[in-house]
Amino acid sequence: MSNEKIFDVMDDNLKHKIDQELNGMTFTKNFRSPSAEEWYIFLPSYKDPLTGGAPGKAIIHYNLYDTKHIFINTTIIFDDPELHQSQHHQLVYSIADEIVNRLVGYADTLLSVHSGENSYNAEYKQ
Repeated sequence: MSNEKIFDVMDDNLKHKIDQELNGMTFTKNFRSPSAEEWYIFLPSYKDPLTGGAPGKAIIHYNLYDTKHIFINTTIIFDDPELHQSQHHQLVYSIADEIVNRLVGYADTLLSVHSGENSYNAEYKQ
């Protein structure tokens, strides 16, 4: 039996901030076609610097033609410059992960997040 302690590397302030943003996150569908959807993402603490509106947008494109290996292509774009700063990487990652869970569910998804220094690509598989 080991007496080593396990430490959580995420501090309580960051946990609280992530919870606050996820609990207050809302969506509005802006556009829908047979193969795509576009959603505005609203967050309590962030805004689009030009319009004062939604700081993010999610574009979900469904691959309807190839039924052998179906992936949903999801692009998330954050416009608030504060979400582009490297110290907010964990926050951006947590928000993007929750967006995929809420809007796409558990489908196989190719994700591209555009958020300045916090941009990344990921693959979600069942």
